[in-house]
Amino acid sequence: MAQFIADFHIHSKYSRATSKEMDIPHLDRYAKRKGIKLLGTGDFTHPQWLRELKEKLEDCGNGLHKNGDTYFVLTAEVCNNFSKDHRGKRIHNIIFAPSFDVVQRINGELGRFGKLASDGRPNLALTARDLVKLVLDISADCLVVPAHAWTPWFSLFGANAGFDAIEDCFEEETEHIYAIETGLSSDPAMNWRLSALDRFALISNSDSHSPSRIGREANVFDCSLDYYEITEAIKKRDRERFLFTVEFFPEEGKYHYDGHRKCNVRLAPSESRQNYDLCPMCGRKLTIGVMHRVESLADRPQGFVPEGAIPGRHLVPLEEILAAALEKGVGTKTVTDLYDTLTHRLGTEFDILLNLSEDELSDCAPSRVIEGIMRVREERVQAIPGYDGVYGEIQIFDESERSGEAQMSLF
Repeated sequence: MAQFIADFHIHSKYSRATSKEMDIPHLDRYAKRKGIKLLGTGDFTHPQWLRELKEKLEDCGNGLHKNGDTYFVLTAEVCNNFSKDHRGKRIHNIIFAPSFDVVQRINGELGRFGKLASDGRPNLALTARDLVKLVLDISADCLVVPAHAWTPWFSLFGANAGFDAIEDCFEEETEHIYAIETGLSSDPAMNWRLSALDRFALISNSDSHSPSRIGREANVFDCSLDYYEITEAIKKRDRERFLFTVEFFPEEGKYHYDGHRKCNVRLAPSESRQNYDLCPMCGRKLTIGVMHRVESLADRPQGFVPEGAIPGRHLVPLEEILAAALEKGVGTKTVTDLYDTLTHRLGTEFDILLNLSEDELSDCAPSRVIEGIMRVREERVQAIPGYDGVYGEIQIFDESERSGEAQMSLF
């Protein structure tokens, strides 16, 4: 057994607003560079993507599949559209399946509730409760996980169409829910404030729509690359096998604070409550963010850590650290060239971010880049929270350290 990094929730090129490079060859290439050993396939409900998966993935015989150096687990995200107590609900859920045979049977049933070919993440006229029953009746080895559980729209606890308790959503099927996905705008520490969530594993995934963003959140395991052992480690919240999650600083998520994008208004929950959750500029209803919802439902103080909790480690993607150190934009040639150099000479992105010492990094990383990596590891950063669909900003260097000539002083 050896440690490995898994990102279970991504999308294929057949999902809306997704890169054409979200195909198996590109995913394998980027996973190797980043140091991700296991990826969710995403979108197994889409017939064309399923056809590609069958063509390109080799069955490992243990519930996983492989292409190149990357292992894949069959996953899909679906949107459950239903009404409860005279209110419309749109709840996203992730399905894990151990084989193509099980996937075929799931798709055959789900096709009765929506057009699977319309999008990689299909809309289904099916309650969340009935989804769990349908899937587990096909195979008890499947896993259903509420996706990005706190975002204002399309989530279990979302302010706009969610629930206050997981039992209200899944009813008698709640006993078959073993994990929730925290989403980019929350982290384990925020979820620990709700004692009702203690029995659920907290998993983190990228929900990526482009290859460069896979692994921006992920899970670290120390067990066999085996579907059944991995899902068992999640179900049992086994700290010996499920070691930690890789997290965004939650402030960087685009729904962390409350706000109104059209008016450029960003508010902490306490400020929103003082203004009756209305925009102080235009008087319209604010988009209530994740922190506000957590505080509304929490029965524990900030900083509480439940016994046996699986920890999270906050990281900033390497390209963002390089951009801050170079004072250049993410995706610019200068940043991309340095990223390629570092990952070629030092190892994978996750090795660089998590494991290599300052001495090891100094073999080819500029001193300002090393300082940025160390500050992120030690969480010595400043956060400007995201709101109403606007990503937040993590400031690694403050204004006094931004010379405008950073590139000249790197080496």
